[in-house]
Amino acid sequence: MSARPVLLEAKDLSVSYGKVEALHKVSLTIREGEIVTVIGPNGAGKTTLLSSLMGLLPGQGEVVYLGRTLGNDVEVEERVGFGLTLVPEKRELFADMSVADNLLLGAFDRYRRGDRDFDGTMNEVYGIFPRLRERAAQMAGTLSGGERQMLAMGRALMAKPKLLMLDEPSLGLAPLIIREIFRVVASLREMGVSVLLVEQNARAALQVADFGYVLETGEVSLEGPSRELENDPRVIEAYLGLGGKH
Repeated sequence: MSARPVLLEAKDLSVSYGKVEALHKVSLTIREGEIVTVIGPNGAGKTTLLSSLMGLLPGQGEVVYLGRTLGNDVEVEERVGFGLTLVPEKRELFADMSVADNLLLGAFDRYRRGDRDFDGTMNEVYGIFPRLRERAAQMAGTLSGGERQMLAMGRALMAKPKLLMLDEPSLGLAPLIIREIFRVVASLREMGVSVLLVEQNARAALQVADFGYVLETGEVSLEGPSRELENDPRVIEAYLGLGGKH
């Protein structure tokens, strides 16, 4: 077990949509400087898990972040202020605003708290995604799918998060762009950002992560260090296919 301090811990987290339970007593731990992935089929509850941790959906159970219990009364804005950010699957960009303005909006909570040091963070983001610097004046709605994903991640990084949550960052992207996105995800460790990565691309996710959870029908069916999960026959059969042997 890693000796790194625990950043976020969910204990017996359950979430329901009306009478339908989408998550059932899910527990997971994210440590500082770690990449944790949650893999599983469509409809397993992966997006529900992220939405609940971000405060977008009420849940039962306990979420402890940096020693602080995040109850249902802790609003999304407060969670962002504490260092939690979410890049949703649909990216949710402002299509009629420029790339630069979309990035600046990511620092809005910092601005409200009196922090005006955006230029340094902006340059860091441009260093990670040089394409965004080239497209700074372009409207977000005119970007390619890969560029939109880069912008969504860059905007989240403008908040200077301690924990970045990514919902299906590879969805709909070309293989070359997917490799680039995962290279960036891996590099975030060096920036001191922990990552919770929800992915259907199980192979790519397990290769980049330190620890993994398999979510099936709203429950954790397997968990362990990513290397162990990569070699687990059940994971290979269900998520990696024959390519898992190579």
